[in-house]
Amino acid sequence: MSALFIPLGVIGPWQIVLIVVIVLLLFGGKKIPELMRGLGSGLKEFKDASKEESTDTKIDDTK
Repeated sequence: MSALFIPLGVIGPWQIVLIVVIVLLLFGGKKIPELMRGLGSGLKEFKDASKEESTDTKIDDTK
């Protein structure tokens, strides 16, 4: 199991550059903004849903 664990200290600037280049090659420059918008809206919906869940549990606890 320890072989699958990758600490964050291992990822350096060259690895990040390599990941960015691979993403650009796979998706192209025109698709990247669309993908990021979708990712951002998905994260926003997740945050909103988690806030609703926490307020629902607080209301149930007070009853």
